[in-house]
Formats: sequence, structure tokens, C-alpha cells
Amino acid sequence: MNISLQNNDADNSGILKIEIVKADYAEKLEKSMRNFRQKVALPGFRKGMVPLGMVKKMHGTQLLVEEINRLVSDSLFDYIRDNKLNILGEPMPNETEQKELNFVTQEDFEFSFDLAFAPEIKITLNKRDKLTSYKVLIDDEMVNEQVESYRSNFGQYDEVDDTIVEKDLLKGTLAELENGAVKEGGIVVEEAVLMPFYLKDEAEKAKFLEAKKNSVVIFNPKKAYEGANAEIASLLKIEKDKAEEITADFSFEIEEITRHNLAELNQELFDKALGEGAVSNEEEFRAKIKSILAEQFEPQENYKFLTDARELLVKKAGDPAFADSILKRWLLETNKKQSAETLDEEFPKLIEDLKYQLVKESLVKEHDIKVEDADIEAFAVRIAKSQFAQYGMLSVPEDVLGGYVKDMLKNKQTLQNIIDRVVEEKLSDVLKGLVKIEVNEVSVEEFNKLFA
Repeated sequence: MNISLQNNDADNSGILKIEIVKADYAEKLEKSMRNFRQKVALPGFRKGMVPLGMVKKMHGTQLLVEEINRLVSDSLFDYIRDNKLNILGEPMPNETEQKELNFVTQEDFEFSFDLAFAPEIKITLNKRDKLTSYKVLIDDEMVNEQVESYRSNFGQYDEVDDTIVEKDLLKGTLAELENGAVKEGGIVVEEAVLMPFYLKDEAEKAKFLEAKKNSVVIFNPKKAYEGANAEIASLLKIEKDKAEEITADFSFEIEEITRHNLAELNQELFDKALGEGAVSNEEEFRAKIKSILAEQFEPQENYKFLTDARELLVKKAGDPAFADSILKRWLLETNKKQSAETLDEEFPKLIEDLKYQLVKESLVKEHDIKVEDADIEAFAVRIAKSQFAQYGMLSVPEDVLGGYVKDMLKNKQTLQNIIDRVVEEKLSDVLKGLVKIEVNEVSVEEFNKLFA
């Protein structure tokens, strides 16, 4: 077998030729035919006893094609691997130099493949190059909101006898009225539950905010909920279509008032929120929350930095040559739904994306950026903490967090995404050491607008 490569430096393409002679495949073809003979069944012959000559005559061409294809495929990709050829896409059959093949009459074969090589891109960065790094400011308002969230989450419900406030939970007996008295055969709901906060009509809501335990409030559900039949049906324990007919006033005898009281800012709250012994006073508590909130924005800050750095990196890469025609053929071959016309429109953007990817790969290689298992796990933990934090859980038990991360990393796509993100974070750190960085501190709102 002879394999040769002819390079075309003008567009970073090449033609790989594979010449195969009978000696390259004869032994394997013979073995393949003998194996096939063991499986074939023909009338008049026991299974496995069909003469080899008959097998060759009936199936020899098919088996030859399969063996040659296997040999060509293995040889092609072994050559690419062994010679460390950095190709884009996949090898494509050459359209001009490929000789005609006749598997019936030929014993020697020649195959020609087009290769699209990745252009070698090496860029130089220095302190004359400038990039902006955004830093989200964690203000007192954000910290206060998180503190109040903890106080609410770890607070408790207590029965009270005070005048009712909006978010009190009221329990009592509801009764439908007629002419100011309880309607005979009307709707009665014992242990009905109502929270004034959800009443939409302010006048109806005000009736409850003037009341206390054991008092009776006369109100109109239709007005109170502004005709919202789902809420009326839920309160009165009736079908939704029946709620449409309700227009009467109701009495609500208040038997119990339950109020949610915020947790005190003390060591018990600190331990529940952030873990036992993490902080010992309110100042440390607020400082820790601020630190945790800031940490949550770091992946987004790095992502924004690298997104903005893309323009500089692509510009520095210049205008390397790509084997456009081969790449277009490969893209059309792998996506049958795409037309040549739409590909022509999208191709410049694809080349820009490809150029950026090659720049990143070049920088990763130049600066020996590697991803260790510890990096992957640490990043996965950060993602998990961020997801829990969205629900106000800034401190999660280590066993719960570990189990969540373990399940997360079982997903191959998630794992690959995390590896890519780790590489990008490490690359961000490298870039920040190479160019001049202007740090721009912004509010959360301003930062979010940068992605709009």
C-alpha cells in the first residue's frame, strides 16, 4: 500500500491518495469469504458446506467492496492520526483526480480524498491591547433582600390576637347571606382559609384589616376577587362554573389568626442559613452573603469578558486561508436539508466562528491550559450552588451538594459543557494577564442590559 499527500498551501487543502494492491487485502478477503461461507445457506447444500468457489462467484464482489472500504477507511484515519494532521470536517472524495473503479475487473485500486486543513493561527497580545472586564457591584439593597429572604424562610407562624395585617392567615367559618342573615340552605364553609393580601379590591380588603379574632366580617367575594372565578371557587369549595353565579355577601367569623414572624438576626439564623459556625455576628453574616452573591456572578463576568475579547482575538488572527470549497461540500453532505444558496449566505459567519475557535485552541496550546478532574468538580459545585441560590439556599449540606454534582456530571453533554466553560475561564485568566484591563463596575441591572 502506498499513501501520499499533496499539499496546497494557498488554501490549506490537500489531496491524499491511497494506492492498494491485491497483496494488501488478499489474505483478509480470503478469511472474510471463509467466514461468510459458514453462514450462507443454499438449496442442496448443508449450512457451511457451500463450495468456496460458488461463494466467490456469487458474493465475491460484495465482499471485496466491503473489505476495500474497510481497508481504505482504516488507512485514511490512521494516516491522519499518525501524522497529526489537523483537518477540518472530514475527508471528502476528490471530484477530479479520483480514477474510475471496477471491482469486477480490477485488482489494484487508487482512492483520492480532499482534506481541508486548519490554518495555523498564532497571535501576539501585549499591554497595548485593551479589554474591559465587568464587575457586578453587590450593593446593600441586594444584601438586605437576601437577609430578609433568610429571615422569612427560617421564620415561623404564630397565632396572634392583634388587629389583622395583610399577610395574616385567617381561619374561620364562611356563610352565605340573604337579606343580612345566614341563607337557609346556602353555602357554609367551616375552617375556611383566607389571606387579605390576595384580595384585589381595596375596599373589601380594608374590612378585614379593621378586624380582630372572634369578630365577623361581612364581605362580597365577587367584589373582593374582582370576579376571578378560580379564587372564588377555591375559597367557597365549589366548582369553578358555579362561582360565576355567586353575587351574594358572605360572613366570615374569624376563629384564628396566624402570622408569619421573621426569624431574629441571631446565631441560630446564621447557622441555619450559612452552616454551623460559618459566621458569628450580623456584620460577618452580611459580609459572607455579599461574598457569596459576588461569586455567583463570576462565571457570567468571565463569559462576558471572553465574548468581548472575541473581536480583538479574531482581528489579531488576520485573514487565514480556508479550503472553502471542501468545507462547503462537507457541510452540504452532513446537512441534507441545507441548500447551497443558504450555505453561501451563512458561510462567512461560519468561517468567523471557526477562526475564533482556532484562535482559542492556539492560545490554550501555547499557554498549556489543562483541565483536571478537580477543576471540573469545582466548577460543577459552583453551578450547583448558583442553582440552589436562585431558591434562596446559599448554604446547602455537603452531602446534598455532592450528590447533586455527581448526578450532574453523569450527563455527557453537561460534562462537556462544564469542561468547555472551565477552559474558557482559564483562558480568560490568561488573557487578563496579557492585555491591559479596564475594570468597569456596574450594577446588576446594568450588567444584565449588556446581554440584551
